[in-house]
Amino acid sequence: DVAHGLFKAEGLPDLHATATVQPMRLRANPLACDREEVHQVYRCWRALADGYSPPRVLIGEVNLAPARAVRYTRPGELHQAFAFALLVTPWDARAWRSIITELLDTRVGGVAPVTWVVENHDVIRAPTRYGGGVRGAARARAALLAVLGLPGAAYLYQGQELGLPEVDLPAQARQDPAWSRCGVSRDGCRVPMPWREDEKGTHGFSASPARSPWLPVPAGWGAYSVQAQQADRASGLHLCRAALTLRRRLHTEHLLAADDAVVVDLNSSGALEVRRGETFTLVLAMGNTPVCLPAGRLLLASGPLTPDGRLSPDTTAWLRR
Repeated sequence: DVAHGLFKAEGLPDLHATATVQPMRLRANPLACDREEVHQVYRCWRALADGYSPPRVLIGEVNLAPARAVRYTRPGELHQAFAFALLVTPWDARAWRSIITELLDTRVGGVAPVTWVVENHDVIRAPTRYGGGVRGAARARAALLAVLGLPGAAYLYQGQELGLPEVDLPAQARQDPAWSRCGVSRDGCRVPMPWREDEKGTHGFSASPARSPWLPVPAGWGAYSVQAQQADRASGLHLCRAALTLRRRLHTEHLLAADDAVVVDLNSSGALEVRRGETFTLVLAMGNTPVCLPAGRLLLASGPLTPDGRLSPDTTAWLRR
């Protein structure tokens, strides 16, 4: 957590009076973050991790620009560092192309893959962040399938596979210290995950239904539960499981690899198109009109195609070329 912030400037000097640091944006403070001394710590920790059998993996929450964050995954340091750029990227094909290209260009080939993230415990849930309602939910499904189809590692936040939206908690129920200190609350993405559909207690989150969790469970939360989605073949849970299974098979058969040669572009319809190696294409339709799919066999899509076989807006497709 905040893996780039273990060291502070000698003497703990104050920031200049005119400097400002936004809450949750610690990279803006060079006196407290990304100090050169931290890399020796990780070189020592890596030697310890490699001494176990099997070796342990070190993963860092490094909230820095890609060119700086990649330095934490140099040989002998952390194995991976979260790539956070997509957390703040708008739903726009050109913006996604730019960020994906930058992250792929800065990866340490053969050593540290890009670690794709579109949700975590510090940001608004993707269905809400992408507009809310039916369209926000579709975009969140598309984003999930997109990051699972990009080369490298993908990290899913608990409940992302269920399509959980952000919860607007009343002020008196919020527990995040950042709320009392600077008016920023991350509690809306930290509401207990629903396991069962019943409307009693905590939907299976707590072993004791009579005991309230630290954040209240909203009304209707059971509709998003694992139990409800297991019974719905079109649910986000089934999509996520299908994508993970297919992803593993494609890697096992050596059709995909973390260091694939990649071409990231916008096709003639304005959709984002990612071509990996000689066999795999990912298409993400982020506009307002359906788009034609390139040549290839459809493997999986985050939503139904149009009656004439085009990719619907706010939908991702995987194809085998």
